[in-house]
Amino acid sequence: MIRALFSAGSGMTAQQMNVDNIAHNLANANTVGFKMRRAQFQDLLYQSLVQPGAAAGSQTVVPSGLQLGLGTRPAANEIIFTQGNFTATGNPLDLVIEGRGFFQVRRPSGELAYTRAGQFHLDRDGNLVTADGDPLEPQITLPPEAQSITIAADGTVSFTQPGQTAAQLAGQIQLANFPNPAGLNSLGRNLYTPTDASGDPTIGTPGGQEGLGSLLQGYSEGSNVSVVEEFVSLIIAQRAYEANSKVVKAADEMYSQVNNLTR
Repeated sequence: MIRALFSAGSGMTAQQMNVDNIAHNLANANTVGFKMRRAQFQDLLYQSLVQPGAAAGSQTVVPSGLQLGLGTRPAANEIIFTQGNFTATGNPLDLVIEGRGFFQVRRPSGELAYTRAGQFHLDRDGNLVTADGDPLEPQITLPPEAQSITIAADGTVSFTQPGQTAAQLAGQIQLANFPNPAGLNSLGRNLYTPTDASGDPTIGTPGGQEGLGSLLQGYSEGSNVSVVEEFVSLIIAQRAYEANSKVVKAADEMYSQVNNLTR
């Protein structure tokens, strides 16, 4: 009964974290470039009362053994980098990556961070920046009189000026990719930083030979959260929590009966 209490308690704790993860996904259902997280669990250690394969006689062994598990624990909540839905915005500074890759942005600390959110703006100096003012890397600068801003699928940024018909080149956007994107560290604000698990970034031209996706101008990538799937997962988590709580109640009632045996 002691094992039952702790095993069921660990299950309730795990489902609480599962619900927290679902709540985070649902809260970001409309966040541009957001990637959902999927909770993963592991069973805990086992108490082996009879070891599988132990000798049952001089020439026989125990076929299955007797092992009692001690519950579960959250192991990870992996980032799922499936493509989100595209929404036409008409804004020439809105970009989506069709395929793999991340935009590179320079944080105030000087380090590089990576994002899938392609809603860019112009600062007072004409630099392409994120909503937090972090400049795109490599830096793209447009003059104040720039018109007809065009961003090609390969990241080439061009513009025209008043009284001129020929387009001028402002620079080229480069993307980064990782061997294991699920191992990136989430900073919030749609930003990620590399870790030993993600591997080092590979920099290249959009749509190039590095397996990077191409750019699409005038669109934004929505969250890849499926509200229906998250609600189904929420119901399953609630029922699992309820089942574990009933085990705690049953174990408590069994303890109560044992304590009253002498009465």
